[in-house]
Amino acid sequence: MSYRTLLFIPGNNPGMLLNSDILGADAYIIDLEDAVAINEKDSARILVKEYINTFDRNADVFIRINPLDSPYFYEDLDVVKDLNVKGIVLPKASIESMEALDIYLDENNIDFKIIGLIETAMGLELSLEILSKSKKVIGVLLGAEDLTLDLGAKRTKKSDEIRYARSRIIAVSKALQIEAIDTPWTDTDDYEGLKIDTLNAKDLGMTGKALISPRHVDIVNEIFSPSKEELEYAVRVMEAVKSAREKGLGAFSLDGKMVDLPIIKRAVNLLKMGGVYKEECDGLLK
Repeated sequence: MSYRTLLFIPGNNPGMLLNSDILGADAYIIDLEDAVAINEKDSARILVKEYINTFDRNADVFIRINPLDSPYFYEDLDVVKDLNVKGIVLPKASIESMEALDIYLDENNIDFKIIGLIETAMGLELSLEILSKSKKVIGVLLGAEDLTLDLGAKRTKKSDEIRYARSRIIAVSKALQIEAIDTPWTDTDDYEGLKIDTLNAKDLGMTGKALISPRHVDIVNEIFSPSKEELEYAVRVMEAVKSAREKGLGAFSLDGKMVDLPIIKRAVNLLKMGGVYKEECDGLLK
């Protein structure tokens, strides 16, 4: 499944935890790191454990643990390992921390998925190697706030300062066939800025976006969902592919434009995103 929206929820906020299932995000990231003060780490773990063990959920849940260089990395994992969640968001992902997490999950026979959070200059430059260290990795999340701090760059709404970072994360994600999740939009009241920022990220190749405000969910879900026109065209492409295959054709023309394998794969991705992909289409890609 591709996540259009992943909403951060503070691990020490019982109200947001209890209401998470009605907020509409595709997945939730319960945060035990930045959102939780040092003197609340223990109580947050207890609260999250009770919430996960008590309430059913309709969406996937990931837990953002504390980084390896903190005293809380293994304490978080020891609590999380027995919970019914989808996986772990690994902050400040590095080769060392990814290897440590992968070893811990293997030694404890835990089938968690991993989203690597790239938020340092070194992490960005080594992102391909870092994310290749575990077969459990299903996505990479760009953390622009910490990254720009590390770079000494000014964080702006225009986001020119993270264009390279976005492009590198996207290229790595495509190479590894994992999800590329964009950094959150931090101005919770600027909806127009959110739309522009999300469209820019999508056009570059991001597959979804992390969020810090429930009010951003519907906007981002809509942007990352195929439009009616896009889905109709994708259906027509697949129908034309079927006809072309029956005639023994490879490339063919539709609406006066050549359709080849990249166009067909794009149509397939749109159908999958729209939830209308049919397994019978699999044979048409060969």
